[in-house]
Amino acid sequence: MVLSKTASETTDVSIYSTFASRYVRNSLPRFEMPENSIPKEAAYQIINDELMLDGNPRLNLASFVTTWMEPECDKLMMESINKNYVDMDEYPVTTELQNRCVNMIARLFNAPLDDGEAAVGVGTVGSSEAIMLAGLAFKRQWQNKRKAQGLPYDKPNIVTGANVQVCWEKFARYFEVELKEVKLREGYYVMDPEKAVEMVDENTICVAAILGSTLTGEFEDVKLLNDLLVEKNKLTGWDTGIHVDAASGGFIAPFLYPELEWDFRLPLVKSINVSGHKYGLVYAGIGWVVWRTNSDLPEELIFHINYLGADQPTFTLNFSKGSSQVIAQYYQLIRLGFEGYRNVMDNCRENMMVLREGLEKTGRFNIVSKENGVPLVAFSLKDSSRHDEFEVAETLRRFGWIVPAYTMPADAEHVTVIRVVIREDFSRTLAERLVADFEKVLRELDTLPAKVHAKMANGKAKCVKKTEEETTREVTAYWKKVVETKKTNKNKIC
Repeated sequence: MVLSKTASETTDVSIYSTFASRYVRNSLPRFEMPENSIPKEAAYQIINDELMLDGNPRLNLASFVTTWMEPECDKLMMESINKNYVDMDEYPVTTELQNRCVNMIARLFNAPLDDGEAAVGVGTVGSSEAIMLAGLAFKRQWQNKRKAQGLPYDKPNIVTGANVQVCWEKFARYFEVELKEVKLREGYYVMDPEKAVEMVDENTICVAAILGSTLTGEFEDVKLLNDLLVEKNKLTGWDTGIHVDAASGGFIAPFLYPELEWDFRLPLVKSINVSGHKYGLVYAGIGWVVWRTNSDLPEELIFHINYLGADQPTFTLNFSKGSSQVIAQYYQLIRLGFEGYRNVMDNCRENMMVLREGLEKTGRFNIVSKENGVPLVAFSLKDSSRHDEFEVAETLRRFGWIVPAYTMPADAEHVTVIRVVIREDFSRTLAERLVADFEKVLRELDTLPAKVHAKMANGKAKCVKKTEEETTREVTAYWKKVVETKKTNKNKIC
């Protein structure tokens, strides 16, 4: 005789539908591990349900980071997700692919290499780690030289523009280097090379130039900076070099602006970083830093380990790291080649122009960004007396778009802009749709009462912050009016 059990008698909850199971009906603890295990299906569903509330990555126009890759590359990444990149002896092919990427990128940036000569560089988690490594190399070079000359070496500084990404501030604070920033001004939102060179002194380890400002996408004039610094070095006897932060523009300039001199063609450019996960077209988690020559990377910063097998040189801030992004970068470099990257960047620029022209036709915006540079559009309202850029960006989220609004750094804090980054997966159709949605948002805001209380002074709108007493008085008056209205309506009904 066959014995059977009813559903109520069994302890196998997997026979229930996922959403009717007790694992989904009851809340799990949020800040401590649950006492008991749950089925894999339930764990997946619980997490997947919460993640649905995240934004759509492809509609996140705040980010420069790649949000789409070909299925073949996705497959390669998943097949290598269990490889620890740092174990070079165990995964020699992955190490070889990293070295190929370094050499391809160094040559793309016109490193002075002979045929068959290996480039000097390393893959990193992103441009933040790459900048830390480049900064440490400059600091150690400067310290060694000062020690040899018998001079103080305890007060290093670095010169940048106020428009640099926060990772430069992190480097300065973490590694005790003074950050000397060239202030911005309205209409000029990148580092002024002349002012930067004026700020250089004997304690300056390097000047950092940005190829693709985060704020406006504009390329700084590295050529002029190099020429001015050459002259100052001749007069002073110093040897101040340049690092180019090409996180955003490093995979754009060689394809769209090949004649632009910003890289190792300039003698004082000693190192360059670039984000593979931005216009290198790889998912988040990969950056690169390359040096001009071996002598620009002090040997004492390189560690040699052998407890994973053979002797392995390493210069990174972290140790373990996944191999997937390195493999994905190599895939993109050989899959697309120079022609493919140029086509992608051309398309990004064309879609940027579609968006730029569409926004201009509304007649409501001033375009702040340049046509040349990183393909993005930064713009501000011509009239922000009733509603400001933050309200526009916030209202636009109702259509699914994630678009940032922000104020400029010192000394241009009074300027507020909205920025839209154009990536490979942002099509012409989406650009046209975004313009239409901006127009809807503006029409809607025009019908609403002004949220910004402003008064005109010197021809410009200035926000007037209400006192606590004024705010209390307004709130009291509002609720008094509400109560009186209700009484009136009640009397009418009676």
